[in-house]
Amino acid sequence: MSMEAQQILSRFCPKPSSVPSIPIVKQQFSPKFPRLPSSSLYPSSQSQNLNVPSGAFHPISIVHKEVCSSSCKRIWCSSSSSSTAEPKEGHEVRAQVTVRRKKLAVFVSGGGSNFRAIHEASKRGSLHGDVLVLVTNKSDCGGAEYARNNGIPVILYHISKDESNPSDLVDTLRKFEVDFILLAGYLKLIPVELIRAYKRSIFNIHPSLLPAFGGKGFYGMKVHKAVIASGARFSGPTTHFVDEHYDTGRILAQRVVPVLANDTVEELAARVLKEEHQLYVEVVEALCEERVVWRQDGVPLIQSKENPNEFR
Repeated sequence: MSMEAQQILSRFCPKPSSVPSIPIVKQQFSPKFPRLPSSSLYPSSQSQNLNVPSGAFHPISIVHKEVCSSSCKRIWCSSSSSSTAEPKEGHEVRAQVTVRRKKLAVFVSGGGSNFRAIHEASKRGSLHGDVLVLVTNKSDCGGAEYARNNGIPVILYHISKDESNPSDLVDTLRKFEVDFILLAGYLKLIPVELIRAYKRSIFNIHPSLLPAFGGKGFYGMKVHKAVIASGARFSGPTTHFVDEHYDTGRILAQRVVPVLANDTVEELAARVLKEEHQLYVEVVEALCEERVVWRQDGVPLIQSKENPNEFR
């Protein structure tokens, strides 16, 4: 953590029992675009591998500009808990670079079960990144309590209050040198200032197969109730880029679950949530390893770890 971030924490996070409101400041921000996930198509609940010519995609590298070209280049990511991966025989390796660990900020409004799943994946070494700060609009929510118990700084941000300036939030996240912002049950609309500062670097997980059952008012149990009432036979979580509106950003990945004839709202919610925890971790792993490429028509896809010519 930088010296500036430590100074912020010493002023605004002195006690683990209270959640401070952290002010923030400006410096030129250079957005960092990692490789992001794509959506698996339903109705199949399994991820689909697409064999696509490498020249059809443009990979995005956060720190290694030489990786960006008209052909897909492979990045081998080594973490502190494992040795550098070796390519399988027959798979072409055009570039090998060490990807630095990414710095993550998570936004929550509730229990934060997806936040916990991401943090636990980071601790066990399967995720090449670290959660440096948590932002919440509810100081007593389960996600904030989990963060404090695990030594993660908590920022209390009330969008509706005059004292919470979006530019301050942007500046604070820059102090932490955040690469990606992950919304995990955060119910407030993200300020335009933050979206512009972190272009293509803010992500959300939604408990339905977007674009269905998304938008303002569709969250939590309301989503699952609407799915059952509609007679839909399939549901599941969606990870997507965040833009200025609710649930309208580019889809990164989806996981499909069946909607059973006698499902209750609680049963469907539990089935979807289980998939959320797995899907979001997989997506964040791909982000941290810079394995997201953009198709020429603007659709993001996740590049396979094993074979750079396979996408899902």
